[in-house]
Amino acid sequence: MKKLATIALIAIISVTSYAQEKKDRPRRHDGKQMEKFTAEQRNELMLKKMTLELDLNASQQKDMSKIIAEKSAKREAFMKDRKARTEKPTSDEIFKMKSKMLDEQIAMNGKMKKILSPEQFQKWDEMKKHHREGMRKNKGIRNHGSQGMKKDMRHKENSEK
Repeated sequence: MKKLATIALIAIISVTSYAQEKKDRPRRHDGKQMEKFTAEQRNELMLKKMTLELDLNASQQKDMSKIIAEKSAKREAFMKDRKARTEKPTSDEIFKMKSKMLDEQIAMNGKMKKILSPEQFQKWDEMKKHHREGMRKNKGIRNHGSQGMKKDMRHKENSEK
């Protein structure tokens, strides 16, 4: 009986100590504290990264700087609005948000085609796909494309047998 009580006590202490972990969020996957940059600093870093990756000239950098600043402002406004909400959005509101997001992506592709050369645009598109895949992997989001659906169907068939 004493052993059982001791084990239960140890289990309770370990669970409560784990539950009271420090709330120094946000953290990255490697455990290090995330840097807190201003919007201008983030925009400048993004522009420099794109300049290195895509070999942008001065004119392209100027145009990209405007686009990055505009996109950043929209993202911050969206996040502020999202945090201000207390109730969950309805399905119609979600549809409108997703539709708006896709419209913005289409517009962004058009702007990028005007600014970048065909080779640069192709490289930018590949970077975008790679980033999206990384986000899915880090967030645990499943790809619900045709392959993902096929896997789901095979899993369902195997579980029914």
